Amino acid sequence: MKKITLILIFSAVIVLLVAFFIRQNIRKPVEIAIVSKTTTQDAKVDEPSEVKEIKAAFMIFTNGTKRDFSALMYHNLSPDVYISAQNPNIITATKERITWQEFFDTLPFELKKECLTTGTKQTFCTGKSGVLKFYLNGGRDDDLLVRTINDGDKALVTFGPEEEPNLEFQLSQIPDPV
Repeated sequence: MKKITLILIFSAVIVLLVAFFIRQNIRKPVEIAIVSKTTTQDAKVDEPSEVKEIKAAFMIFTNGTKRDFSALMYHNLSPDVYISAQNPNIITATKERITWQEFFDTLPFELKKECLTTGTKQTFCTGKSGVLKFYLNGGRDDDLLVRTINDGDKALVTFGPEEEPNLEFQLSQIPDPV
């Protein structure tokens, strides 16, 4: 009787071990190498590619006051697109097809089409007290945030009256990207 019990226990252990190893092999992902033809043009569509460097400039005004980005909390926050202490209004992008929204999202404030919330938590939203407006290369561009940053671009974000009395002055304050 003892012999039969030992044989049954031994057989059960063997069955469990075999089942365990079979399950482990089934769970392992099968790696399949897929070879595809990818042209350089196709690669550009899928993801941003590394570029020499794209330089652009920006400025933000709220009710006629120039916003300051010289504090360290704004500098070098992303390897793909950033500003630095040397000139905090000059943007450096190291990849193509970075949008203005992607750049602004790296900074410690929030900018959307209708509202700007500064790093000091001041909020400027289109409404009774003013209008949030966007300019690209001197012309009004309400779709600035979805535009790609191009070499030499100059962007202005301004909050104030619909007809900004100091618009020309604000545009002139944007440095030339170097």
